[in-house]
Amino acid sequence: MLKKLLVLMGMTAALAGCSDKEQQTEQQANPAPTEQQVNKGEQAIMDKKILGKWQGQIEIPQTPLEIIVNLQKDDGTISVPAQNLIDFPFESIKYKGEEVKILINLAGSVVKIVGEFDGESITGTFTQNGQTFPVKFKAYQEEVITYETLQIPVAGGTLKVALQMPEKPTGELAIIQAGSGPTNKDGNTVGGGKNNSLKMLAEGLAEKGIATIRFDKRGVGENMALIEKEEDLTMDQYVGDVSDIIAFAEKDERFQEIHLIGHSEGALIMTLAAQGSNVKSLITLAGTGRRANVILEEQLEKQLPPNLMQQSQQILDKLLMGEQVKNIPTELQSLFRASAQPYFISWLKYDPKEEMSKVQAPVLIVQGRNDIQVTVEDAELLKAGNPAATVVYFEKMNHVLKDTSNNYEQNVASYSNPELPLAEGLLEEIIKIIE
Repeated sequence: MLKKLLVLMGMTAALAGCSDKEQQTEQQANPAPTEQQVNKGEQAIMDKKILGKWQGQIEIPQTPLEIIVNLQKDDGTISVPAQNLIDFPFESIKYKGEEVKILINLAGSVVKIVGEFDGESITGTFTQNGQTFPVKFKAYQEEVITYETLQIPVAGGTLKVALQMPEKPTGELAIIQAGSGPTNKDGNTVGGGKNNSLKMLAEGLAEKGIATIRFDKRGVGENMALIEKEEDLTMDQYVGDVSDIIAFAEKDERFQEIHLIGHSEGALIMTLAAQGSNVKSLITLAGTGRRANVILEEQLEKQLPPNLMQQSQQILDKLLMGEQVKNIPTELQSLFRASAQPYFISWLKYDPKEEMSKVQAPVLIVQGRNDIQVTVEDAELLKAGNPAATVVYFEKMNHVLKDTSNNYEQNVASYSNPELPLAEGLLEEIIKIIE
């Protein structure tokens, strides 16, 4: 992940400085300040409280990336939480007036951050591999941890989970499963910005006396070590992890009833986990009712030329039959690479509608009408699979459980806006079925 995003850019040496001739000309035009002047400049910067930790976002189009810098007088560090890069040291830092310049040598790739301090924030640019993006920092605020960390035995090791306990517990516990890709326990996807949807859900339920367990999936964040090789990952492992959490929670006297909440792909995982268990309810949030190959074909058709689309369909047909495909066109390697195919095979074998029919517990199906990834048709298919299920539609809710307009740009912007609250009425509907 480190190379995918922060090294997504590898910067040329020219950005680290000027040529000798340019430096000589600049020195003649602008004589170097005396040591006393430099010290005064540094002191002025420090007096304005620029030193310390600053939190910001690199405004990469559609994939803003959170970074944290710790500015000290002569050095500092950078952290990229989404990539598990923590306190990586600067190569250099310089202050001049209100300006700060930072150079970072990251595995041979030079990163340059230039910003200007206005007394409250630092606004500037982030440059790597010749590409420059805006970045704005605000004073870092340490996140208040309101949950207890538990270690739950699972296949291949232990799963680190976050137990959110209410002040006045009712005895109800909801286990929350995140969606597809590298999505963490808070509902935030690596490279996709921070929206904190599942964090808000857990905290909102706690306020009503309902405990929750949420977690980074195996291979992601705190549980990255549970997957050594991508080809080892299957959907059945995700289901197994949830089953192990259920078994763990059933032994805890604090919990009398257990409920499952699954978002997006997590809805299918929780549907499978609910089968044969004693959970009291299943809640699907933006869960698809169509088999994964159908959705992938629909998405790819909008992006690929006819020849690649035809090849994609042929690949998906073989994966659907449980066969791995050796010869993948270069243009399709990122999606259908050999190491990802075992997961595809494990995923495509499940029809969400059919699996929903096997759930005995009460079911709540929640779908937003402003969801640009999953449709009302999906909710209707899930309902058809389990006619006893309750379906609730939210007019303004999108895929990350926030109220937005039907404007595409505004909808996508909400994926990286942690200030937006959950869709109005969502918590109330979930609480109804739990209570």
